[in-house]
Amino acid sequence: MEEKNYKAIIEAILFTMGESVDLGRIAETIELDKNQTKAIIEEMMAEWEQADRGVSILELDGAYQMCTKSEMYEYLIRIAKQPKHRVLTDVLLETLSIIAYKQPVTKQEIEKIRGVSSDHAVNKLVEYNLVCELGRLDAPGRPLLFGTTEEFLRSFGVHDLEELPVLSPVQLEEFKQEAEAEMRVTMEI
Repeated sequence: MEEKNYKAIIEAILFTMGESVDLGRIAETIELDKNQTKAIIEEMMAEWEQADRGVSILELDGAYQMCTKSEMYEYLIRIAKQPKHRVLTDVLLETLSIIAYKQPVTKQEIEKIRGVSSDHAVNKLVEYNLVCELGRLDAPGRPLLFGTTEEFLRSFGVHDLEELPVLSPVQLEEFKQEAEAEMRVTMEI
């Protein structure tokens, strides 16, 4: 393997680990001795210091870590202050709808309606502050109960849950038929 590839491997290791990595571990991983590995890393450090790069490699007591250059902090602060744009996928919207209409509701009840695990979707909705834990159900295992938050109301422009649209019996029957057709297709596959 040529030296250029060693540099790429070391860069990948330092980037992925995110914390300092001992010289011995790096050397063992790339199957070179410590002196050869240290020489490659020092060459990388010199190259990165001269180049127009936003990161550098620091040596910390016999270990190395990839870090952001201090002159980039201003830009990092700017982007960190920008509001995050949340993306609600179909799965998240479906899960949120179930919670909004059935609250307080457990994950098990959500999963029974959706037919699949809903851990990720519920956790994402909690992270987005659209859903919160309301307490625990007084039943074996004491499962968590979930409901919507004030942020949910703000985000969807409703003052209270009474303003949520009510589905007509015709719409409910159409949704039921669509779900049954989906289930048949899924079972055939």
